[in-house]
Amino acid sequence: MNTGKIALVTGGSRGIGKDIVESLAKKGVNIVFTYHTNKDKAEEVLDLVRQSGVQAWAIPLDVVDLRSFDSFIQRVIATLKNDLGVDRIDYLVNNAGTAMYQPLHDATEEQADEALTIHYKAVLFLTQKLLPYLQDGAGIVNISSGLTRMTFAGSALYASAKAAVEVLTRYMAREFSDRKIRANVVAPGAIETDFGGGRTRDNKEINAHIASVTALGRAGLPSDIGGVVAFLCSPEASWINGQRIEVSGGMML
Repeated sequence: MNTGKIALVTGGSRGIGKDIVESLAKKGVNIVFTYHTNKDKAEEVLDLVRQSGVQAWAIPLDVVDLRSFDSFIQRVIATLKNDLGVDRIDYLVNNAGTAMYQPLHDATEEQADEALTIHYKAVLFLTQKLLPYLQDGAGIVNISSGLTRMTFAGSALYASAKAAVEVLTRYMAREFSDRKIRANVVAPGAIETDFGGGRTRDNKEINAHIASVTALGRAGLPSDIGGVVAFLCSPEASWINGQRIEVSGGMML
């Protein structure tokens, strides 16, 4: 079933983003997703998603390059007009990001700038520039991190930028309310992906520690996250707004 809805997902070619794309496709949502450099992985996701009976497109985007956002959006809208005859998006999922592990006593200004650009400024300005192309009543989901609630040494720069996104999301919910646009945060716990070089997935000691401090007794999987995001991008979630939903299995309760 194709609902005719359209979602834009940043960072959709691997890990959590890939599962978000797949989960939305299973709900009949057409999808534009971005990838950074790995076109082959993006093509694999396209082939998989299209089996759900939806239309999908993969377009490269480097979220560090804020100046590229205008041309990226022009390409997205031109693609939608050409293939579907529409120029509006129903859901925006700001997911793209990178890991950063740096103790505060060694942190540099360049690293702080990088964390804020990727995880905060990119979310702010991509959303801002997409506003004219979001449907009234659209849904925005910003991906944060469980690290805004719990602390692990070395994650301060990354977590601080994500905390800024959580505050930003509440302001989006407030300031976009005149158009009935909702904005929410999904904050995953530790997930077994290649994020951060696959630390959670591949390091047995780290994985075991995470399992030991998680109420449900294991580290998370990408499939634990995508369905929650897809739910927020659905009519059933139309009264959820300005909320932070942590999806961590009860980590460090």
